[in-house]
Amino acid sequence: MSRYRMWFGRWGERRAARYLKRRGYRILARNAVTPLGEIDLVAEDKGTLVFVEVKSRTSTLFGRPEDAVTKTKQATLARAALYWLKSHDALGRPARFDVVAILAGQDTFDVQVIENAFPIPIR
Repeated sequence: MSRYRMWFGRWGERRAARYLKRRGYRILARNAVTPLGEIDLVAEDKGTLVFVEVKSRTSTLFGRPEDAVTKTKQATLARAALYWLKSHDALGRPARFDVVAILAGQDTFDVQVIENAFPIPIR
């Protein structure tokens, strides 16, 4: 991954965290690394744990940012979230997955929060 892409991804995560805080979320962890994958943000919203995937793009030429959260990515996030819940003794807490989609233009950016972006898989 290029330095620019890494920088841009981190930029998006910082913007997303600020935006969510303004909406009343409490950020619990950033870039939570588990053996099963990384979670961009772990937050709490009105008593619900929220696992947040942040996707940032500079155009929609290859689709909207949220389109990059594929079924495969969802499964990886679900496994990482389950690991996080177990390791933080939080299995009984309500939880959901949100996606923050950021579309950055020349001098502006648009942030969209998709709550309950995909269901928690039950197996």
